[in-house]
Amino acid sequence: MYIDSNKKKEIFKKFGKGESDTGSAEGQIALFSHRIKHLTDHLKLNKKDFNTQKSLIRLVGKRRNQLDYLKDKDIERYRAIIKKLNIRR
Repeated sequence: MYIDSNKKKEIFKKFGKGESDTGSAEGQIALFSHRIKHLTDHLKLNKKDFNTQKSLIRLVGKRRNQLDYLKDKDIERYRAIIKKLNIRR
């Protein structure tokens, strides 16, 4: 698979509170963003892979829900994660 446990720990360590903190909104958003980037690159090469396209749309929706939750809960954390990940919103 394209993402192993070491890469996940690295993402959660960089964006979350620690490498074992998998429940933080920032860590989950960063993981979704990594997966979205990977699937986008895959779809650039394989234009007719409609299952991956559907999965990508589902992931973008999940990330949007997490971002909306974080925006309602703490606007400063929301702005920080948007800036760190360079997400257009």
